[in-house]
Amino acid sequence: MPAALGFATIAAVLLLTMTKRASVLVALILIPVLAAIVGGHAGELGELILGGLTKVAPTGIMIAFAVLYFSLMMDAGLFEPLIRGLLRVARSDPLRVTVATAVLTLCVALDGDGASTFLITVSALLPVYKRLGMNPLVLSGVVCLGAGVMNMVPWGGPTVRAMAALKLDSSDVFNPVLPAMGFGVLWVLAASWLLGRRERRRLGVLSLGDPATEPSPPVTVTTAGSVTAGEPDRQVLRLPGDGPGTVRVPPLPRTWLNVFNLLLTVALVISLIQEVLPLPVLFVLGFAIAALVNHPTWEQQQTLLDKHAKSVVLVTTMIFAAGVLTGILSGTKMIDEMAEALVSVVPDSFGPHLPVAVAVTGMPLSLVFTPDAYYFGVLPVLAETAHGLGTDPAEVARAAILGQMTTGFPLSPLTASTFILVGMSGVSLGAHQRFIFRWAFATTLVMTAGALLTGAFSL
Repeated sequence: MPAALGFATIAAVLLLTMTKRASVLVALILIPVLAAIVGGHAGELGELILGGLTKVAPTGIMIAFAVLYFSLMMDAGLFEPLIRGLLRVARSDPLRVTVATAVLTLCVALDGDGASTFLITVSALLPVYKRLGMNPLVLSGVVCLGAGVMNMVPWGGPTVRAMAALKLDSSDVFNPVLPAMGFGVLWVLAASWLLGRRERRRLGVLSLGDPATEPSPPVTVTTAGSVTAGEPDRQVLRLPGDGPGTVRVPPLPRTWLNVFNLLLTVALVISLIQEVLPLPVLFVLGFAIAALVNHPTWEQQQTLLDKHAKSVVLVTTMIFAAGVLTGILSGTKMIDEMAEALVSVVPDSFGPHLPVAVAVTGMPLSLVFTPDAYYFGVLPVLAETAHGLGTDPAEVARAAILGQMTTGFPLSPLTASTFILVGMSGVSLGAHQRFIFRWAFATTLVMTAGALLTGAFSL
């Protein structure tokens, strides 16, 4: 009964959100609450929900201040050089921008932390996508693919859990699938090229008036905001849809403040990677310092908070709603029962094929199981079953990290970082899942084929 109720809860949440019958926020809260009542846990609801909220509270705090921090930096123009550099390399070509997104994500995601990867890449690239009129689902989707593959690194959550659950080390689990991971990286680049080509067909190669390639009349801005002839060294920016007489001029830079913001952001990113302090603490301190320096008066700080309050509320409420779901599923032991039920349906004759089955099903099951539930609940039982049938348990661990909460984690409603990705990209969870699911699943299939070819496990 608990297992069936748990599977029904997950299915209902996914169905309602992907078909847009209910908002993600409503589904994540009311469906598990209803399941808890049906399962006879009405009297424990307060404790269950509070337990879930407590677990996601640090993530909620982190994303609230991270959104404020990066919004402040975007307002200050910190990312303008990066944006212009990407546009210069990409030549305002949506295909090149999409491939650049994949490359940047693969590099940033080396730290193995999905939350920081999404915060950095989306903050830097979303203005580029908006400026070119590109579909934000392409941004969230390509970042999802790159971060998913890189989440296999030995210091990433899934691989660490697999090693801990089966008492294995990196040479047993990660090293044999490193070639398969290489296949996955190549696929991510190929997929980004295909998605970018689709965007190029839709939009064409857009002109943003780069002065190096398209000379424009020199202009300047008076204190009243009018445009007059003048400084030839100012860069003119034309956006898609602007008429021939439309001229947009970036604000005059405040050099010392730009340098300060750059140094502060670099220090923050290094501190995130080095884990100098917990992530929520780093963003709380970083935002407070940035706000004080960039907006020294109370009125300016209040205006900043008012401007970005909506974005903060939209993202953080999703994270706390996900805490309600995971708190109820974990606290009622539905997750444990689901794991046992899943393992019980595996026939003994299936033993030799178990690693391939684990690899192929791992990504979809990311939508059903939290990483702890799968790696500490399902994986040990699957590994023991495989061992009894003559298959090395390490092969099952290798197979699991090819999809379970690696390629699958940026789509799962059970991970808070997913809501960071979709919230900062400005897309809905259901639309994101519909757009990128088949591409993410294909990543797992490509890596599974690579693992078979390179001998990480056998069929």
